[in-house]
Amino acid sequence: MFSEKTFWLLLAIFSFCVSITLASDPDPVQDFCIPNPRFGSIRTAHLTILPCKNSSEATTDDFVFSGMKAAGNFSETGLAVTAASPNNFPGLNTLGMSFARADIEVGGINPPHFHPRATELVHVIQGKVYSGFVDSSNRVFARILEQGEVMVFPRGLVHFMMNVGDEPATLFGSFNSQNPGMQKIPSAVFGSGIDEELLQKAFGLSSKQIGTMRRKFDPKQAR
Repeated sequence: MFSEKTFWLLLAIFSFCVSITLASDPDPVQDFCIPNPRFGSIRTAHLTILPCKNSSEATTDDFVFSGMKAAGNFSETGLAVTAASPNNFPGLNTLGMSFARADIEVGGINPPHFHPRATELVHVIQGKVYSGFVDSSNRVFARILEQGEVMVFPRGLVHFMMNVGDEPATLFGSFNSQNPGMQKIPSAVFGSGIDEELLQKAFGLSSKQIGTMRRKFDPKQAR
């Protein structure tokens, strides 16, 4: 017979293991799962489930993505991102990974952001990029990456990039989740509707300065 203390200890360990499991992509239970376009997605508290079509209907094209051949459309920060996920690359579904190509113009940036559900591995294909992340003690790990170098950004930590070379930079990033999520820090702070008084006290900004930031990062106020 287990003592009461042993029971609660085992219960705590079990709960911890369950929380880790739910925080990650589930393991696949079959070779692959090509989403069936005839059915919509099923949303749960932790993930979006895409019903599979019969494996006999899968084709080679389901496992090939050709959208990384050229840069995408550039934003005002000089960044263009083309992402590959189960939405446009069916073969990735249930495999617990996704992929992206990022192109950064000279002097352009990928603003500070984080991925709540994935670690990211970045490979520099071309150019020189100042790249790094900040850990939970606010320590910065950053350096200039050159062609052929790889850097890892641990899951949930803020990271950033800036092209410091004299030519456009191209990077490929992989994630250990098919839905890594992304939250840009400026947009999360000034574009989400947080109370203005709180922002004034947190950042020492005037109402006018906060208004300027909100017009820049809040799509609703930019109209």
